[in-house]
Amino acid sequence: MSETQVKTEIKAYGIKVLLAAHPEVRRLKRQHTPTWHGNKFWTSSWLIMDFLRGEGMPSGTRVLDAGCGWGLTGIWCARAFDAEVTGADIDEEVFPYLDLHAAVNKVEVATMETDFDGIRTAALKKFDLIVGADICFWDEMVDPLKRLIKRALNANVRMVIIADPGRAPFEQLAGYFINNGEGKWTAEALDRKVDKPRRIRGRLLVIRKRG
Repeated sequence: MSETQVKTEIKAYGIKVLLAAHPEVRRLKRQHTPTWHGNKFWTSSWLIMDFLRGEGMPSGTRVLDAGCGWGLTGIWCARAFDAEVTGADIDEEVFPYLDLHAAVNKVEVATMETDFDGIRTAALKKFDLIVGADICFWDEMVDPLKRLIKRALNANVRMVIIADPGRAPFEQLAGYFINNGEGKWTAEALDRKVDKPRRIRGRLLVIRKRG
């Protein structure tokens, strides 16, 4: 790449991500202005992809990408494992970016506009796995995520994976589930790093339902 060329996309883990300089992203930014920091993709998504690549999942697994933003984690699940994916976000302005990336990666992802408390038990019964990247960055997000995850486990969701650089609210959330399983679930906080698309380090909270 010459000094005058600007990088417009990256490829890693079998998916393509369009960067801010890409013409299609620039076009969307003129039309849609996400709030809640939904103006870019979140790097902790790659940590979940790397973990699940080793973990594996059956084809057709029903995945909820909570606080999905541009939806990269869910898009990867659909692409890598033929998962049935729904992206949930409080801000509908992120969905055009999700739709663009789903189209670029030749998958389909359903969307749901809601906050964490709006994802009720009846909806959670339709999922096997919940993933969320960089969704616990404020203190006030801890309690809604606790409630969401506990509802999910009661609804028979088998596993929840939350990724984060290791912020204090995330560590508080992880500590709660690690110390309060009461035989209903197991939880662990894992250090994780990847080298592609660049060197990224962070933490994963992995919660598995017992029984």
